[in-house]
Amino acid sequence: MTGDTLVIDRRFRGPPESGNGGYVCGSLARFVSAPTVAVRLRVPPPIERQLVVRRSEAGAALLDGDAVVAEARPAANGLEPPAPPSWDEAEAATRRFRGFESHWFPACFVCGPERGAGDGLRLFPGPVAGRSLVACPWVPDASLAGASGRVAPEFLWAALDCPGAFAFPAPTQGAILLGELQVTLLGDAAVGERCVLAGWEIAHQGRKHTTGTALYGASGACLGLGVGTWIEVA
Repeated sequence: MTGDTLVIDRRFRGPPESGNGGYVCGSLARFVSAPTVAVRLRVPPPIERQLVVRRSEAGAALLDGDAVVAEARPAANGLEPPAPPSWDEAEAATRRFRGFESHWFPACFVCGPERGAGDGLRLFPGPVAGRSLVACPWVPDASLAGASGRVAPEFLWAALDCPGAFAFPAPTQGAILLGELQVTLLGDAAVGERCVLAGWEIAHQGRKHTTGTALYGASGACLGLGVGTWIEVA
């Protein structure tokens, strides 16, 4: 980021030619001073193009020329995290990740199995035995560090994105795209820390799914909570 502009690097794509929703939402959320921020995606975020950030009393908007790409606003957090899955439970669950067999966007920065270590986050959430949630382990690599040396906030947002997409059955046709992501960051993660991600479905109406996600640090403390709105698309 430079000033009030934003360029989404190709590394941070979700679909082949647009930015990963969680990463883009987290990048825009940095322009809003609030404990909890909600970001609504209006169009697929273009990559490798300079976008303008417009601040207002209501929050911030990300613009591609005259087109509104995303809008961020303060929000209220009403989500309670579930008890954290253990590291061993998360490791067992990730082996059941359905994306290993079929994936809408296999090169997604967050959950794409085609991305190598040190390139993508490689978050592969699978069902946890005996619980109504999915989980996966995560050890952030050094490329994700911000100025403080801890994992930069936009990558915590990214990590709180995709696990929600695998918290409910895959649609029989089409794909799932993120429409809105609301995040509360309660702490930060260290590079190399053994973290666990969890995701669960909150509600489902027609083509719309609402999910919760949680990020836990090595101590089991909840470092972040996300509420995602997902839309089934053709």
